[in-house]
Amino acid sequence: MQSPMITTCPICASNALQSFLHRDAVPVHQNLVVKNLQAARSLASGVLDMAVCAHCGFVCNRAFDLSLLAYGEDYDNTQNCSAHFDAHLNELVRHLVEERGLRNSTIVEVGCGKGQFLRKLVSYPGANNRGFGFDPSYVGPDTDLDGRLVFRRCYYDDSCTDVQADAVVCRHVIEHVPQPLALLRSVRAALADTPKARVFFETPCVEWILRHRVVWDFFYEHCSLFSGASLRRAFHQAGFAITDVRTVFGGQYLWLEGGLHHGPRLTPAHHPETSVLAQAYGSEEQQLRKDWRAKLSGLQRNGKIALWGAGAKGATLANLVDPNGTLIDCVVDINPRKQGHYLPGTGHPIVAPAELPLRGIQRAVLMNPNYRQENLQLLAQAGIPLELIDWSES
Repeated sequence: MQSPMITTCPICASNALQSFLHRDAVPVHQNLVVKNLQAARSLASGVLDMAVCAHCGFVCNRAFDLSLLAYGEDYDNTQNCSAHFDAHLNELVRHLVEERGLRNSTIVEVGCGKGQFLRKLVSYPGANNRGFGFDPSYVGPDTDLDGRLVFRRCYYDDSCTDVQADAVVCRHVIEHVPQPLALLRSVRAALADTPKARVFFETPCVEWILRHRVVWDFFYEHCSLFSGASLRRAFHQAGFAITDVRTVFGGQYLWLEGGLHHGPRLTPAHHPETSVLAQAYGSEEQQLRKDWRAKLSGLQRNGKIALWGAGAKGATLANLVDPNGTLIDCVVDINPRKQGHYLPGTGHPIVAPAELPLRGIQRAVLMNPNYRQENLQLLAQAGIPLELIDWSES
């Protein structure tokens, strides 16, 4: 049974939701590891009806249906196969331990994925931390690091109060949750007995997406997107005190730090800026998609082309502009778990960089400019002749 259309803002409860982007029959999964072509092309689809709250700036998919998704062992949004992204994780860990004093602490990670980030926090030299990771898609041993690292294959909610956390970390999870306040209130309830506990969240910055006209950063899995103002509002509503909200990773992500709020709540201010950006983007969406089809068609006239990045970005662009697989030959990715598999929706083959010359590919469109230098170095070291096209420079 399909979930009812969202009519009021999940954050501020206003009636100020304004639709700005509509897409029919989009694959509901972008990060599923799909083992054959038929399965890739027969994945469930849903409707994308992105709306912005004119009052607080929150962005959501009004037509989102959580029952269509399945986060299990075949779900893989791992990014730290990239040295550049791994350096981002290492810097966050250093910041938490060295600058925020996260030592001798019990740390809960909500949505820990395969556990890489939590492992870094627990194994950081001299930190003496313990970690509990919660994620239904986790794959690996239940305990590690001499019992200092424990994983549970389940969602984190207010039933998890048996873990007395000094800090809760949650990276790239809240954007997957249709009712973010429910998640935040569960975290708040689970921390009721540790009044000095701190929280650290990372999530995509919707204003970066809107300003840069990134058509492939709107996709089904991300049903809740935040501006800095709406993220502050959500945490305030859930009973947290915010100490810092800033952008990281080249402006693409928001990073929030805070703790439990124990005093009277203030009335948050009105923030219409994101609504203006969203409506401007919405007026250009169809033209942006036409422009990308034209770009890829032009590139293809000079030989086969690929996309570089088989995560959500690559899957979304391929489904938007090449659903039948006539423009893009393949998608390249350095994650070995995805290589040899197929892109959700379109079924484009996912290949390793070394396969590009064998397929006669001389050009690839880079899905995230943050990885440009790393990938150019990889290509040079492997002696692979490839023109890597950075969309942010076009």
